[in-house]
Amino acid sequence: QLQLVESGGGLVQPGGSLRLSCAASGFTLNSYAIGWFRQSPGPVREGVSCISSGGGSRTYAGSVKGRFTISRDNAKNTVYLQMNSLKPDDTAVYYCAVYRPRNSVCSLRRDEYDYWGQGTQVTVSS
Repeated sequence: QLQLVESGGGLVQPGGSLRLSCAASGFTLNSYAIGWFRQSPGPVREGVSCISSGGGSRTYAGSVKGRFTISRDNAKNTVYLQMNSLKPDDTAVYYCAVYRPRNSVCSLRRDEYDYWGQGTQVTVSS
């Protein structure tokens, strides 16, 4: 059974850091592009960052560029999102998702993605 499980969320003060993990089971990640999305209360799920299947291409939303770093460890079948200098506006449920890419870059279009995790809550508050 194909599964993605996020972990590493929690409560952190503004300016703090968290590292989210997304572990895959039932399949191997190395042929998939992987994205992180987030959703605050409301209907919009925002693309945060993605990494290509080969790891050579990374994309970040403007709101997180310079603060967040996406990486992948294919040997561990896991993707990470290092989040630094966190702000209250980063508060959301964070989801990882995957899709089989048609090229060597990744997309932050939600409708590209085929499989999703259940999410992990990140709360940034003093």
